[in-house]
Amino acid sequence: MEKMINITVFGCEPDEVEAWNKLSFESGVVTTLVKDAASESNAKLADGCRCISVSHKTEVSGSTLFALKNAGVKYICTRSIGSNHIDIQTAKQLGIAVGTVAYSPSSVADYTLLLMLMAVRGTKSTILSTEKQNYCLNSLRGKELQDMTVGVLGTGRIGQAVIERLKGFGCKVLAYNCHRHTGIHYDLLTELLNCSDMITLHIPLVEDTYHIIGRDQIKMMKSGAFLINTGRGALVDTEALVEALRDGKLGGAALDVLEGEEGIFYHNCIEKTITHPFLSSLQRMPNVIVTPHTAYYTERVLMDMVRDTIRNCINFERGRENA
Repeated sequence: MEKMINITVFGCEPDEVEAWNKLSFESGVVTTLVKDAASESNAKLADGCRCISVSHKTEVSGSTLFALKNAGVKYICTRSIGSNHIDIQTAKQLGIAVGTVAYSPSSVADYTLLLMLMAVRGTKSTILSTEKQNYCLNSLRGKELQDMTVGVLGTGRIGQAVIERLKGFGCKVLAYNCHRHTGIHYDLLTELLNCSDMITLHIPLVEDTYHIIGRDQIKMMKSGAFLINTGRGALVDTEALVEALRDGKLGGAALDVLEGEEGIFYHNCIEKTITHPFLSSLQRMPNVIVTPHTAYYTERVLMDMVRDTIRNCINFERGRENA
């Protein structure tokens, strides 16, 4: 008889509770749901659990990892595709394995197309004007995707889903990826930058992709091009992006993620002073859309994340590969 598997779930939000209770019961595991994010001070709540789950919304620092190790944690599954919020190097040194989840790529792909359409049609300006009872048309006419070349940077599950959706709009698609997949034609990064009317980012944030869109890359982009980022904020040199938007090099941007978003996104900052060096400038620009890392936020993804977390923890406990 296999032993009972226990999972401590840190950063469990109210709308996650039902999913955790339902799927843990169905899977025969025991979960301890903790509202607060994992930290050095509450790591002891994981005592007796080799496996824990964390949210992507809070950094998991080295000191937190040391405390979790002392509590007996051997495996951390983050409820996200990326793991850049975890000090991976320290986790490795401590012998703590880190896993990620796979969820519906349609969530981010759909949202990416939404941002694309909003960007090229000047939707932000239209909404802001109509809210002030100004019903005049925008001074600049919108563009149609069928007349554009879209560069997709990153062709994993989400990037491929974006490409499939773009086919329906009749636009030309260029693709670039460090690791190539069959069935997709790939272009050189310089060609993609030179020829795309719009570029959308779908690559993980790792050492080699930090600021993959920087000053030099922006200089290579077409004048008036649009940049869409639903990947990770630090894929883009935000200072260089702001400069390019101010001087008219780029036609606009739609950002669901932002370099330095930590402590701002997912928080109510109405009565707070935000010290981010570029956020207020970006939000004042009529051709820039900023949303708070919400592309993944669907009902389906919630179930996918919980289900995949449980599966990963079970695999780890039972010594299976790809935990």
